Amino acid sequence: MPDKTDFKKTIDAYRARKGRFDIIDVPELNYLMIDGHGDPNSSPEFTTAVEALYPLAYTLKFASKRTLDRDYTVMPLEGLWWAEDHAAFTASRDKSKWDWTLMIMQPEWIDHEMFADAVATTSAKNPAARVNEVRFGSYAEGLCVQTLHVGAFDDEAPVLAEMHDVFIPHNTLRMTGKHHEIYFSDPRKGAPERRRTILRQPVVAAT
Repeated sequence: MPDKTDFKKTIDAYRARKGRFDIIDVPELNYLMIDGHGDPNSSPEFTTAVEALYPLAYTLKFASKRTLDRDYTVMPLEGLWWAEDHAAFTASRDKSKWDWTLMIMQPEWIDHEMFADAVATTSAKNPAARVNEVRFGSYAEGLCVQTLHVGAFDDEAPVLAEMHDVFIPHNTLRMTGKHHEIYFSDPRKGAPERRRTILRQPVVAAT
């Protein structure tokens, strides 16, 4: 049996600590990605996006194990979030105005041919799923600030305010790119106060 790789333990960008902001360099990584808009708590579009990503991710995992003898743990769901009004994140939290890209990180040995085969296999099993809307590609963030939030998603605002308005400017940085979250806890299960989420913000040196 091949050894199973858990990239959460080998890639530093998947480590964060509660109550501490870390400045890290995130490498360019490959992802399954699908886009959408609206409140994740009520939007059917969000639900169907998740339902498209996970079957595809597991199809790729099993193909890797079967054809390459390389096994790995499927990575957690991630989300890029943005809105025309930045206050939609830290002040009003008006989720109806949010745009998002949901993602699941893929090992470097997964290529476009394997992705195309996985899309065909997954679509054949469930033609109604949005699998054909998923794309495969790289995403580079570079310098970022991140922390671990433990608690409900609606309790993130004070943490983000401290990150955006205190830590980042006090370290002679400014924000760039899209707000990024990594969900170590399944939001459909368990108590909200126990959810573990990395909150990440790309930054550059302030001029």
